[in-house]
Amino acid sequence: MEFICRKLGLVAAPKLITKPAIHSWRQPLRVLRQPRQWNSAVRTAASSSEIPAIQLRDYQEECIQAVITHVGEGHKRLGISLATGSGKTVIFTQLIGRIPPRNTLGNKTLIIVHRRELVEQAYRHCRLAYPNHTVEIEMGNRVASGYSDITIASIRSLTSGDRLSKFDPQRFKLVLVDEAHHIVAPTYRTALAHFGLGEKSADSPILVGVSATFSRFDGLKLGAAIDQIVYHKDYTDMINDNWLANAMFTTVRSEADLTRVRNDKFGDFALGSLSKAVNTTKSNDITVRAWLANAVDRKSTLVFCVDIEHTKQLTDTFRRYGIDARYITATTPKVERDGQLHKFRDREYPVLLNCGLFTEGTDIPNVDCVLLARPTRSRNLLIQMIGRGLRLYPGKKDCHIIDMVATLDTGVISTPTLFGLHPDEVLKDATAENLKEKNFAANQDSPAAKEPPPSSEVESDLSEIKLTFTKYDTIYDLIHDMKSEKHIRSFSNNAWVRIGDNKYILSEGSGWLTVEHRDYPDEGSTQYSVHHVVVFKSAEGTKQYSRPRLIASVDDLETAVRAADTFASTHFKALYISTRQPWRNYTASDSQIRFLNAAKIREGNIQQGDLTRGQAADLIIKLRFGSKKRFAAKRKQRAKYDERIHHIQELRRRGEVKVGPVEA
Repeated sequence: MEFICRKLGLVAAPKLITKPAIHSWRQPLRVLRQPRQWNSAVRTAASSSEIPAIQLRDYQEECIQAVITHVGEGHKRLGISLATGSGKTVIFTQLIGRIPPRNTLGNKTLIIVHRRELVEQAYRHCRLAYPNHTVEIEMGNRVASGYSDITIASIRSLTSGDRLSKFDPQRFKLVLVDEAHHIVAPTYRTALAHFGLGEKSADSPILVGVSATFSRFDGLKLGAAIDQIVYHKDYTDMINDNWLANAMFTTVRSEADLTRVRNDKFGDFALGSLSKAVNTTKSNDITVRAWLANAVDRKSTLVFCVDIEHTKQLTDTFRRYGIDARYITATTPKVERDGQLHKFRDREYPVLLNCGLFTEGTDIPNVDCVLLARPTRSRNLLIQMIGRGLRLYPGKKDCHIIDMVATLDTGVISTPTLFGLHPDEVLKDATAENLKEKNFAANQDSPAAKEPPPSSEVESDLSEIKLTFTKYDTIYDLIHDMKSEKHIRSFSNNAWVRIGDNKYILSEGSGWLTVEHRDYPDEGSTQYSVHHVVVFKSAEGTKQYSRPRLIASVDDLETAVRAADTFASTHFKALYISTRQPWRNYTASDSQIRFLNAAKIREGNIQQGDLTRGQAADLIIKLRFGSKKRFAAKRKQRAKYDERIHHIQELRRRGEVKVGPVEA
């Protein structure tokens, strides 16, 4: 029991008191029959001394109180944003006992998840927390009665056939959704509509969705199911409070060519196409050599691959180097999968490879290295993969995240772009204090603070392959080492152009979209707003512009861009806004060159072959929307920087001592 409590992140405290299930006399007689033994769990014989003592962490109690407060104010559809490893399921189970019945019948709870591992995890938690309640599972051939106190259901089974119909919405007080970033998928929408939660309603259960990555790739849709986020605690908060392990990051250039990789319907890379690009002898060799160079002393490395074939080939590469590496995929038989996972948890072998299995819900706290061998455009997926290594474990100082980055101009989300760095940034060891000082300097107004930083690349020549990587020692270093410009195209396929220190524009003949950032120091918050302006002709034939219309207002740049891109996909022509259009690679036209030279944005004239047509178009947009002064300031700043570097180099040259004649 002590082991179970430790797994849940719980410590000793006063005993938890739960009420036995109460059934109405109006309930059909069939509910009085004991459900199938393999599906129902009731521990009515448990004495109070057998019930584990539970004390919530401070933030867990804060989170629960935030939910209760909003419920008391009449809110029904709530979201909780918590980092992986924060004990979301513990909060789930505690909410069950804290939310009062909604009516004389409505005292039941439904927990909806989307993976088998999450179903079983929630089942174990509920059994532990509520030994006197009936707990049933709706998944596969395990069929719930519809009348248990707590039902844990996989979303696929719940919405299959007529299985949803047996759950009477009036009998439920609470619907909990784990990994709630999936909540606007059609299956979830079907389930929520059944319980009257498809839209705001006074006559519905309480809905609470929990996720570590509370955003959608398109940036717009979560509001269809969640009305407001009531609590947020991210990775940095958790690490700072010592609830999660720290992380150090290394990026390694895999040299994989992603330029021809297709997108799937969600905007991420299509797996089959991605596998062909990544699963090559060279890339796999670089991946294993990068691990040998950076993490050979790590005891438990979890590797994320693209697909089954990539998993097998990369495993073989590890083994050719004499490393005991094993793999698990969705096709691995359950008994074998559980056995391999058990041995990995016991550190019987150092490297476990998988594809698509352990991004959510799996608790492997001993992981002290995560190797990201699959590129992605999904910020959520990247955070989920990194989160697998941040749980605390005895003797574990931190988790080393090794990110195999490819051609970043194709929109890959990597650890640099995740935390606001240039997509070509390569990371290697730097202390937290050094980088915090660097971040402080970057935010000062002095010219020196705004100088372009020198390259921090480190090369390691292992045999015939040269690896290029850079590290940060802590997650704080990575987050706080911010460049002066967010590289917006690392997570958008559209031709966003920066026209101000905090403003970006996506322009087309019919109008434009802007994403603008503002800080509110008094409130300690940041806001990104998306506005749309329409271009039209007046009755006299002159060009007119509409007032900017607010499209979205969010807390982070990526979500703002996703929202704007989703809007643009239905209002703008891809021919003019997509960075993937062939015309952007053509040589700049004569008219573009004439326009740019007339603007005098550089010393001397721009020649025909200096720019592509896309680059010229971006520069023209910058000029038309007021960036000429910024060009001049940047040019002046760069000249000062070059002069300073030249002076330093001259001093170094003078200080060199060489065998031979001394210069006069």
